[in-house]
Amino acid sequence: MLIQIVDIILTVLWWFIIAQAIMSWLIAFNVINTHNEFVGQLWMVLDRITEPLYRPFRRIMPDFGGLDLTPMLVLILIIIIQGPVLGYIARAAAANGML
Repeated sequence: MLIQIVDIILTVLWWFIIAQAIMSWLIAFNVINTHNEFVGQLWMVLDRITEPLYRPFRRIMPDFGGLDLTPMLVLILIIIIQGPVLGYIARAAAANGML
């Protein structure tokens, strides 16, 4: 049960990061404008959700100018946590009769 909840939370975070990345490209190429109230509020919500995840990695990542690789790093970590780590925990819990 707990493993499923963690998996769902990580999946939702995955989609928030993807949505923010797409929005950042659309904003950068002036396809959408943050002066639009809905777009601005959506951008702020996504930023408030994802920025705490990015902050520790931005401190250690080198500066690549306008290219921010932090979202990709966080997505890779989510994949690692969802796949091998949660799988291992689920198998260990099942082997010990916890599931």
